[in-house]
Amino acid sequence: MAARPENPSCRSRTKCRKSCSIPRQPPQLVEASTMIIAHYAHRLPAQYDLDALRRRSKERAAVWDVAPELYFKAFLLRETGRFGAIANSFSSLYLWRQDKALRDWLMRGGYEVVTQSFGRAEIETFFALDAFRGRAGGARFLYRNDVAVRLDADLTAAFAAEVDLARTYATAPDVRAAIVGLDPRHWRFVRVVLSEAELDGSEFGAAYQIAHLSSPLLDTLPSG
Repeated sequence: MAARPENPSCRSRTKCRKSCSIPRQPPQLVEASTMIIAHYAHRLPAQYDLDALRRRSKERAAVWDVAPELYFKAFLLRETGRFGAIANSFSSLYLWRQDKALRDWLMRGGYEVVTQSFGRAEIETFFALDAFRGRAGGARFLYRNDVAVRLDADLTAAFAAEVDLARTYATAPDVRAAIVGLDPRHWRFVRVVLSEAELDGSEFGAAYQIAHLSSPLLDTLPSG
């Protein structure tokens, strides 16, 4: 058998044998992660028993209170005639620490619990530009406000301004958390504020009553 050719860069036969015998390792891939917001909603009949949904939320809470990779999950209600709602709905809004966690939840069949009771709704997803914890000890309302990104906007400046606004919201005494996300398909920001007190809807958007808030990692967010 022909001898293995030596590496001309080696200074000695011994060194060459050592270096040439070591197999090259493939480069290590670093898995990127993105903090992600997910929200889905189900419209309900006018006579639907919303108290039953409040009980359901409390019953399901224990699972989500210890969920890994989850900053929070808000079990949400909108009730006709209250806080600006014109129809009943039940929804859930999540802030996951990384997109892989949302994927794993779906892959494990987590959403099937929802589909079995309410059917399959569209799941809106937004990657979070930033999120901040506030000073409030709890939250009774979640506000969501969708804002279009202007066609001629300086995107870098617009992103920075939205993050600064979320940080400012989080400094209010009644705010539990403030988050801003981006939908790059439709070029819109989604502003999310969790509040202990009722806020002015004209600034903060649609109001949802929080039936239960599971917040395993919320307190690890940076403060506003």
